[in-house]
Amino acid sequence: MPIRIFIDPGHNPTGGPNTGAEGNGLREQDVNYTVGSYLAELLRADARFAVRLSRNTPTESLGTNNATSLAARVNAANSWPADYFISIHCNANVNPAVNGSEVYVYQQNTQPYWLAQHVLNGIVARVGTRDNGVRLNPSLYVLRRTRMPAILVELAYLTNEADARRLRDDPYGFAQGIYSGMLAYFGFDPV
Repeated sequence: MPIRIFIDPGHNPTGGPNTGAEGNGLREQDVNYTVGSYLAELLRADARFAVRLSRNTPTESLGTNNATSLAARVNAANSWPADYFISIHCNANVNPAVNGSEVYVYQQNTQPYWLAQHVLNGIVARVGTRDNGVRLNPSLYVLRRTRMPAILVELAYLTNEADARRLRDDPYGFAQGIYSGMLAYFGFDPV
């Protein structure tokens, strides 16, 4: 039976509730959707996985506000039920020098924590962002309310010029990094 992966490209399209950050001409919700779609393609091409997305088109908007948008994502994953939940985001900071990738989890020394470490290693190895580590954030709704191991991936900083260039020029590389990290976590041979 395939491993069921729920991919959540974070945030909603411009004009809806719960839109993301912006920086260097990029909108977080657009980058998240692109990387999430590429990751879904990679996983769908691998018979060991089954995949569902929270947003299936670039214009799909979930919920009517931040709370209902987050709840729609979690409810879809829980009702499937998914085996793993991966939320994809981009970071932003008022200091444009801040850069790199990090992955958030609910708690340390858990399956999500180890998955996060592998995914982070995969991204850094593939696209060359700085490794900012796996971080704990038990307040994040998608990590608190999912009933399966869940991680929230912060791909890179939209507000950092070098990171933004990577996000713009190589979204497929970020998806490949996540995928290769997942394969390592599951003990599967790299493709």
